[in-house]
Amino acid sequence: MSDLAEYSKGLEGVIANESCLSDVQGQAGVLRYLGYNIQDLVEKCTFEEVMFLLHRRKLPTQVELDAFTTNLRSHRHLPQAVIDFLKSAPKDASPMDVLRTGVSMLGLYDHRGGDQDRSINEDRAMAICATMPMMVAHFHRARQGLDLMPMRDDLSEAGHFLYLINGKEPGAEATRTLDAAYTLHADHGMNASTFSARVTVATLSDMYSAITSAIGTLKGPLHGGANEGVIHMLQEIGSLDKVDAYVENCLAQKKKIMGIGHRVYKVLDPRAPYLRKMAVKLTKELGETKWIDMSERIAELMRERKGLNANVDFYSATVYYSLDIPTDLFTPIFAIARAAGWTAQVLEQLDDNRLYRPLTKYTGPTEDQPITPIAERG
Repeated sequence: MSDLAEYSKGLEGVIANESCLSDVQGQAGVLRYLGYNIQDLVEKCTFEEVMFLLHRRKLPTQVELDAFTTNLRSHRHLPQAVIDFLKSAPKDASPMDVLRTGVSMLGLYDHRGGDQDRSINEDRAMAICATMPMMVAHFHRARQGLDLMPMRDDLSEAGHFLYLINGKEPGAEATRTLDAAYTLHADHGMNASTFSARVTVATLSDMYSAITSAIGTLKGPLHGGANEGVIHMLQEIGSLDKVDAYVENCLAQKKKIMGIGHRVYKVLDPRAPYLRKMAVKLTKELGETKWIDMSERIAELMRERKGLNANVDFYSATVYYSLDIPTDLFTPIFAIARAAGWTAQVLEQLDDNRLYRPLTKYTGPTEDQPITPIAERG
């Protein structure tokens, strides 16, 4: 055992790669994309600018942004076979399962084979980022027995998605809210889904396989699925006057409170305050503040009792719910936003690739075991 590196369960604290894309400072509560503070980006830039930043490693000029946006929108068209699948998928299927399968299918219709040329992979990245919202919208409309709305080239990524799922053009405030949520979720260091994407493509597999791996990883309730869990928790509690008892019961039984605490941030998640502000504003405008009032009380109790803060999932759930987005689309929206980061991380991995091959701390027998004849085994 002396020749093995120090064991760290779940690879906690282990540095596995270098990246210039996102700087996550857990002790300070800071998040930056390529040196730009997340608070500045969400206030001063659109999601399309942030996507350009992650892919091209600089903020765009207006001319560059216009060309990038035009290119992105030109990639929204899906192969007919993928559309047929989205329409025929079981109506009670998990949208994340449908999205995972849809992205995998995209690879079947890319006839450039295993070519790993950077320009080709950049084109694949654009196609994945552009079509993931289309897949989610196609499936959501199909399960309601509705056709997809005609695509439009005059709406932002956030506005276009809201238009597609709701069948009407969204207001400016709703569009800006989802756009900000996209930016806040776009990238986040070596999180579980980004790690799985980089591990997959490090074998020189392909972009589609990497993003399929990432979607499957994000689906889990300990990662992207936590935002759905927050709303289910609030619905289970039911009202503000029942929050204290619910939290006390969870603490007594050592049950996890969804959306509270973070594996990396030891102080407040820097993405949470902006989402909280949006949640407060939206719920006041709707005249229904119950969900945010309950959330605030849970956050207060957990800070007092456990010293834990709310994370990005805690408030994003209320934001999406207030935008009248179905609960089971919360995690697909996370995936749509994070695709900007996943694809950028895959491109970065391929720029200086090294196969991931960690060691295992073996805990089984260390001596050869005798093999008993099969007739004599009990």
